[in-house]
Amino acid sequence: MTVVLRFENGSVRVDGDVPDAVLDAVPEMEADPRSGGYRTPAVAYAAVRDALAAADVDVDDRVLDLDSLPALDTTYELRSYQEDALDAWTDADRRGNLELPTGSGKTVIAIAAMAALSTPTLVVVPTIDLLEQWRRELDAEFDVPIGQFGGGQQRFEPITVSTYDSAYLKAEDVGDRFGFVVFDEVHHLGGEGYRDVARLLAAPARMGLTATFERPDDAHEVVAELVGPLVHRLSVDDLAGEHLAPYDVKRVEVDLTPDERERYEANQETFTDYLAQSGIQMRSGSDYQELVKRSGNDPAAREALLAKERARRIMLGSEAKVDALGDVLDRHRDDRVIVFTAHNDFAYRVAERFLVPVITHQTSASERKEVLQRFRDGRYSRIVSSNVLDEGVDVPEANVGVVCSGSGSEREFTQRLGRILRPRDGKTARLYEIVSQDTAEERVASRRR
Repeated sequence: MTVVLRFENGSVRVDGDVPDAVLDAVPEMEADPRSGGYRTPAVAYAAVRDALAAADVDVDDRVLDLDSLPALDTTYELRSYQEDALDAWTDADRRGNLELPTGSGKTVIAIAAMAALSTPTLVVVPTIDLLEQWRRELDAEFDVPIGQFGGGQQRFEPITVSTYDSAYLKAEDVGDRFGFVVFDEVHHLGGEGYRDVARLLAAPARMGLTATFERPDDAHEVVAELVGPLVHRLSVDDLAGEHLAPYDVKRVEVDLTPDERERYEANQETFTDYLAQSGIQMRSGSDYQELVKRSGNDPAAREALLAKERARRIMLGSEAKVDALGDVLDRHRDDRVIVFTAHNDFAYRVAERFLVPVITHQTSASERKEVLQRFRDGRYSRIVSSNVLDEGVDVPEANVGVVCSGSGSEREFTQRLGRILRPRDGKTARLYEIVSQDTAEERVASRRR
């Protein structure tokens, strides 16, 4: 008897006699009492197909409904490390993740894969900026219409670029229309809601791109299940000096003012005293969650949390940091500088003090686009941002970065460094970290490095 495969609303329906060996090979497949057959999330389509082939079962495969595409050609000539990455992905049965530094040309690798497959492709990205960058790149590279989900458009084409948010809404409807899916900044796929984007798509060929694959919450393991394993990895140091700009990282340590020190120590004491009394040791994220939970009905826990945040803002936004930033800006007055902060208020403070254009989450899309364009063409030589420019923005002209404040995340540090590593003749990138010494920020800075 022939087994029939169909796509239905983000799942694959399997009708017919399915051998036990296939059920064992595809644990996601479960009996479907409504149809009398079996059903599995669309992500398992390739596994179902392979398991049926291995069991020598006749299959009527109706899952993919792909539009025809002309042969796709690319003008890019891959560098040796890009060829190695593409070969590793191809050898992994065209499923897997690539970890390469920002500026190394991950987009070029994906375009080469698209040209090799010449199959309808969905590219999924986290931001509107990346949506526009990818669409421009694909428009220039391939002589076919490029569709778009997001940014005010919902237009399907055999090659389509989508935000994660729009792909989440559309995946059930178009999950059978693509044979290849590219997840840019694939670490976002580990988020609870975004996982369904990958689950509802049947595309057997899958590629994830990122500069930082591993997540502190271990959700990269889920990404590996949905896209494939990490099949190739290169670090910044593997490419710096030849394929990326050579770089230096310098830590600038500053002192709190006497008033800042007094307020910082008082708030830290409030926080640590509560931890000592409560028995919470803050060794893991679950300890912090316990503190947050207690703060809902324990005034002392709430005050401890508030004190911790007050101390954090003092050390991350000290007056000496502003002065040190002024010295860096003066030293690099002929360079293109991006200033990174953790909070909007400090970003606006820098903008007002040094008359620097600012980009935060509150900045409108049109203003943000204008500021970045003026930075690229040299009308602005410096910009300040609170987290918004950490990823997904192409500013190859930048050669100096200043981290005034941030988290202990290695991903955040790598992404900020990556903003200034685009190669250019004679360019040496410099990243400054301005750190308040004798505070918790020293541990945070060490952790992200």
